[in-house]
Amino acid sequence: MTANAIGNIEVSIPTLTEIETNPDALIPKPAGYHILICMPQASSTYGDSGIVKATTSVHRESILSMVGLVVDMGDQAYSDKDRFPNGPWCKQGDYVMFRSNSGTRFRVDGAEMRLINDDSVEAVIVDPSAITTV
Repeated sequence: MTANAIGNIEVSIPTLTEIETNPDALIPKPAGYHILICMPQASSTYGDSGIVKATTSVHRESILSMVGLVVDMGDQAYSDKDRFPNGPWCKQGDYVMFRSNSGTRFRVDGAEMRLINDDSVEAVIVDPSAITTV
């Protein structure tokens, strides 16, 4: 790590070697009540037909996707006993459903990720491939 100062704050910036040997260092740690979701990659063809989708269709599907994999959770996710009296609605490793435009969207090493609020989870699902946008 190299240390740099930004204003009065000293920060550690990973070196390129550290990033290459530890790709998890690039994935942000969710803070507070946020949940980190990894989004599935939209298919570029229509099923097994081999027919290629238009670029705009693939882009629309990726933006409107409403299913993702829970990668990590902030330390305060589901900690409010009044709002979540039965405990967490999901856990790391679950596929979850949420509103299509939920969260903060960004990419890490080509993979789309989202940070959503803990109360944005609407369902836990078993097979994400069975869910499509209407």
